[in-house]
Amino acid sequence: MQTQTIDIHSGAPGVRAQLSVLRFGTPGRGPKACIQAALHADEVPAMLVASVLRQRLAALEARGDLLGEVVLVPYANPLGLAQHLLGQHQGRFDLRDGLNFNRHYADLTAAVASAVGSQLSADAGRDAGKNTALIRNALRAAAMALHSVQPAQDLKNRLLQTAIDSDIVLDLHCDGEAAMHLYALTQHEPLARELGALLGAQAVLLATESGDSPFDEACSQPWLNLQKLYPDKNIPLACFSTTIELRGEADTSHALAARDADAIIEFLRRRGVVAGAPAPLPAALCEPTPLAGSEPITAPHAGIVVFHHAPGAWVEAGSVIADLIDVDSGEVTTLCTQSAGRLYARVATRWATPGKRLAKVAGTSLARTGKLLSP
Repeated sequence: MQTQTIDIHSGAPGVRAQLSVLRFGTPGRGPKACIQAALHADEVPAMLVASVLRQRLAALEARGDLLGEVVLVPYANPLGLAQHLLGQHQGRFDLRDGLNFNRHYADLTAAVASAVGSQLSADAGRDAGKNTALIRNALRAAAMALHSVQPAQDLKNRLLQTAIDSDIVLDLHCDGEAAMHLYALTQHEPLARELGALLGAQAVLLATESGDSPFDEACSQPWLNLQKLYPDKNIPLACFSTTIELRGEADTSHALAARDADAIIEFLRRRGVVAGAPAPLPAALCEPTPLAGSEPITAPHAGIVVFHHAPGAWVEAGSVIADLIDVDSGEVTTLCTQSAGRLYARVATRWATPGKRLAKVAGTSLARTGKLLSP
């Protein structure tokens, strides 16, 4: 294992922020996988899984069982780890400007098209590998050219530089209270199904574009965009990138972390990053559904939230998801779902402000547009 330390602009003299990157295996030998934890810095289960992965990967490397390179970022947001306000950890949004740490990553499509568009080939057989190498090199160069003195944007640039040339990118998160679920590009449904089955996911949410350029899409979208720009060229979707939501904030245990780390290692084995014969794929616990069909249950006014279903429950259309109790009048507002589906996430708090998103149902009958992810 090699440890790389990357300095992040702190925005203030005398203050230092650093990103730790652990590298396993041999660069260029085989497929590259990049795994990062807790981009939303208060999502602790992700860091625990990364800690277990560090042990697993070190053992695999020592045995010579890494056929490619694995880059592990055990805590992806040192800036957010340092943010505490009135005794509460605030890791999702940058306190400097209120922006989400997992939004507004650079779109490198135009830079890559300008650099290598004229060199891409249409040969269906021989040149797929050549096109992939050209694009990867151009992505790497475009990412390295990114520069910002604003701390959060500098962090985003550094994370993108670490992951942009990967075959596989796994961004580890968690929700407030949730069943295991993940997000991926619609075009990567087969791989998302496979990973979801290994993890025991109860929702696999697919979108071509979710809005506001989160980290995972910044890694995978350029390949899809280039396919659209050059439909006559042989351009594979050479980066599978996904956001894995490791249940809820309180689901932090050695048993769960070991189970999740082993599932990720098995996925890497099935993708040729780790040596050995793959184990049989477990039966999937869900069918993938469009992210546009995910139904947010929001609070129309302030009040006490009382849920009727736990994360992972299947609900029918019209089912009561929660009661919202007005503390002045005692009036109860019943919040129902329009679509049948899996209740895959809900908030961890029980006081709602107007407009607050309280729960999410992975349905199929809705077709939302615009920004599909939570703020």
